[in-house]
Order: sequence, then C-alpha cells, then structure tokens
Amino acid sequence: MARKNLVVVGASLAGLRAVEAARNSGFDGSITLVGAEEHLPYDRPPLSKAYLDWNEPGAEPESTTFRTESALREDMNVRLVLGRKATGLDIERKRVLLDGTSLDYDALVLATGARARTFPGSERLRGVHTLRTLDDAVAVRSALDEGARTVVIGAGFIGSEVAAGARKRGLDVTVVEASPTPLARAVGSAMGSACVALHHRNGTDLRCGVGVDAIEGERGVERVGLSDGTAIPADLVVVGIGADPCTEWLEGSGLRLDDGVLCDQHLSAGADGVFAAGDVVRWHNALFDRPMRLEHWTSAAEQGAVAARNAIEPGSAKAYQTVPYFWSDWYDSRIQFVGVPDADEVRIVEGDPVRDERVVALYRRGDRLVGVLTINGQNVIMKYRALIMKRTCWDDANTFAESRARVRAQSR
Repeated sequence: MARKNLVVVGASLAGLRAVEAARNSGFDGSITLVGAEEHLPYDRPPLSKAYLDWNEPGAEPESTTFRTESALREDMNVRLVLGRKATGLDIERKRVLLDGTSLDYDALVLATGARARTFPGSERLRGVHTLRTLDDAVAVRSALDEGARTVVIGAGFIGSEVAAGARKRGLDVTVVEASPTPLARAVGSAMGSACVALHHRNGTDLRCGVGVDAIEGERGVERVGLSDGTAIPADLVVVGIGADPCTEWLEGSGLRLDDGVLCDQHLSAGADGVFAAGDVVRWHNALFDRPMRLEHWTSAAEQGAVAARNAIEPGSAKAYQTVPYFWSDWYDSRIQFVGVPDADEVRIVEGDPVRDERVVALYRRGDRLVGVLTINGQNVIMKYRALIMKRTCWDDANTFAESRARVRAQSR
C-alpha cells in the first residue's frame, strides 16, 4: 500500500532529516512535523560549544536553526505543528494524540529525542540549569556573561564543554564528578583519564570521586555541598548527568520500550508504519551484533533519513548499521571517538596524553579493531572509522597506525 501521509514527531535533527529524506526521495504526500518546543529545528552541539564561548558585547551568536520557516512550509510543503507535545499513540487507529487533538498517519517517524536529567530538589532555585535546549543555552550563556561563579556537576562531554567555555572567558569553574574516572562509559577508563589532562592543563578545578549532597540557596543558588563535607560557592550550576529517552508519552501504546523505543535493524518499531530515529531509538546494530541507543549527531542524522525512507516505502526497507561517531571540543582541542569503548585492550599508538596535544588510541576486542579515540586527530579519525566498518583485524589496524606515524614523522 502506498503511503501518503507522513507524520514526524520530534522537530529534532533526526526529525528534520526524516522530512528532507522523504521529499528528496520523491514523496509527494502530506508531511507534518510536530515539535514540543516552539523553535524551528536547530543544531544542538553548538549550544555547549561555540554558543557559550560567544561574548561579544551587543551582539548575538550565530543562529543554530537549520532551515527557515519558509523553506520548510513553502519550499518543502511541510505542515509545522510547533509548541505542541505528543501525549499518546494509538497504533490501531494510526493516530498521534496531542493536547486536545490528534493527527492521523499512515507512516510515522518517532524522533522525540532525550531529556536531560535534573538534580533532585533544585527546581526552585534560580541559576541551576541543564544544557539540552536552546532556551537552556541562552540562560547559561547569560550567566557566564555576568561572570558567574560556575560549578558543573558531571565531567561528561556536555559538562566538560561548559567548563571549557567558562575557562575561555577567564572564569573560575569547578567540575564535580562522582566517578573516580570521568567518561569511563563513553571512552573507557584509560582514555577517560587521558582526557582529564586537558582540564588540568587549562586550570579547571576537577574533583573526581566525590558526590553532590545538595545545591543550596534562598531564591537563587549560592553554594554546592559535596559528600566530602566541603561547599563550593556558586552563582551558576550546570547539571550534566546524562539524559533519558523521551518515551513516557508512548507508554500503553503497545510499542516495546526499554531505554528507548525498541526497533529492529530497519528501525521499525514493530507496529505498521511506525519507525524511530535519533536519541529515542534502541535498535539492533548488525555491525556489532548488539542493540544500541546512541546520543550522537551523526547517527541521528543518518537514522532520520533511513527511518523516513523505510516508513514511506516499507517494501524496499534498508537495514541501518553504523560505526558510532561523536566529537567534543574542549578548550582548543577536539576529542573524537569512533566505534565502541568496551575493549580487551587499549593501545596508544601516537602521542602522550599528559604531554602532547595530539593522541591516537586503538581499542581491541578479540582480534578486531572496535574503537579509536583521537585528540586533535581530525585528519585520521574517519580513516579509522572506515577500518572498523570493514571489520579490520587488530594486526592490520596496528600496521596502518605505524604507516601513519611514518608519514607524520617524514612531514615534520
């Protein structure tokens, strides 16, 4: 049966790419894009990077909006339903429920993303923020403009980028991390410790292995109380302790939910015409033969396009597999990672994390290259991603690393 009515829930990167892919593939039916925020789809990574660094008096940072309203409504003939939350899904009647109304569909892409976790009990205090949305970024940047004493809870990528932005402005910042080693789940313990060196080099006060007992103040935040009995004065607290997929509106729908919307390798959610993409989907990645949920820009963009094409043309659905890829900008360095971090061995093949600006580390599981981390290795990271995609063996990966090292040595 030909699909003629595509609804995309989530005006996110994945949602936008779904809309674009549908139109680019020749779909001439109706498209409706639903977003909980009133904003047009915008790019999130800059919000914790360049957007916070910007401090030019009297000027606004460059917009992160992907496309203008006229481009979406007129050029692509997309109906925009913004500032409206989806509240339920009826897979029998093929209907998305909104506050007081509903939308019918015959093809549906779920792209509602994830929600930043908050610190319990801090909701009443001014100056306590997560950093997930454009409105969050505006509030955090405003506090940094005023020279706020800044405490970041969580030394993950978002928290570390906030810290880097504060230090670039010359502000004092303290990062509190409950785990002994930051980023252990994202890049492994060994290279998590290596990344920490960037904070130390740039004068950030990083406290690992200590928890936060309370965020205190009268109306606005005044201090952060730690589990070791100390307290840190603060005007701004940014909470970066992870995110949860936005699936609560799908409870009772009949879809399988477990740390996201469970999907097969085609991104199908198991109900007729329903597919998912982006931070909300947990699907079977055949390349690593495991279920994955990724909160990465690249996979969200790729999944949005695949999910839309599969939703409108289910008879020719294509499987989606990928080598995960993400990047993070700290101070004047770029950290990039491809693959998966759980490995039997991590081998640094270039640089010294304590001393050098450029570092390359390979991750082995069994006899296969499964991951690579680089610091300032922009010219090589995608070559390693291709090797992982080809299921390159460990010996061949090391031979490649040695050849790259020789080339760099000769060019110096």
